[in-house]
Amino acid sequence: MSLPTLHKHELLQREYGQSTFQLVQGLRDIEDKAERTRRATQIVQLIFRLQPSLRDQPNSQEKVWNHLYEMADEDLDIDAPFELKGLSGLHQNPKPLPYPEKNLKLRAYGRGVELMVEKALTMEDETEREQATITIGRTMKFLYRSHNKENAKDATILKHLKDLSGGRLTLDPAMVEAQSLFEMAAAPASGTSASRAAFIVPQPRQEREREGRRGSGGNGNRRDKQRRGGKKGRQEPQQPPQ
Repeated sequence: MSLPTLHKHELLQREYGQSTFQLVQGLRDIEDKAERTRRATQIVQLIFRLQPSLRDQPNSQEKVWNHLYEMADEDLDIDAPFELKGLSGLHQNPKPLPYPEKNLKLRAYGRGVELMVEKALTMEDETEREQATITIGRTMKFLYRSHNKENAKDATILKHLKDLSGGRLTLDPAMVEAQSLFEMAAAPASGTSASRAAFIVPQPRQEREREGRRGSGGNGNRRDKQRRGGKKGRQEPQQPPQ
């Protein structure tokens, strides 16, 4: 089943109405440019009165003026407050984003790890390069575990690191395994009361209540009981005056 074809301005005609569309079409019959501009301004004001929600949209004035120009078949000589463009000039396809064409050596680690390796190779200080190599290996092991948890061994990560760097970034396998250099640092246990107390920040309301209890002593409790009422706190009905 073939869909019905729309004529050039059918969508704009449905959006603004048949009467508005006919008013715009009649602008080209006006010979005086000043009068034609005045009528076009009145039509734009009419559109905003009929559809007040358009005012909340960004660049609503420019949008309506360009739609008016489009409904006039882009053949309208008026002094508009904006540069009039047709829909073809407004709805342009965005420029394609450049996509890296370089093939990754090991896709499991992505382009980010390769950039880290390239940065580490530019470091001249041996200590900084070693620390960068440890950080890269730790990141590689974390990424490798996301799809292969069983075989994420330090020897495998060192081999992949050597392949990515062309043999220029190396570490002692025994030192890596003994010191667990490729393991993420474990977070401290949060179940202890000392660790919880270190991060408890007293709120202003709690401070005021605590100071009030200290200053009033036991009188505050008695006042609270009298305020809330109890067996002895019930008020007797007042007697009418004699």
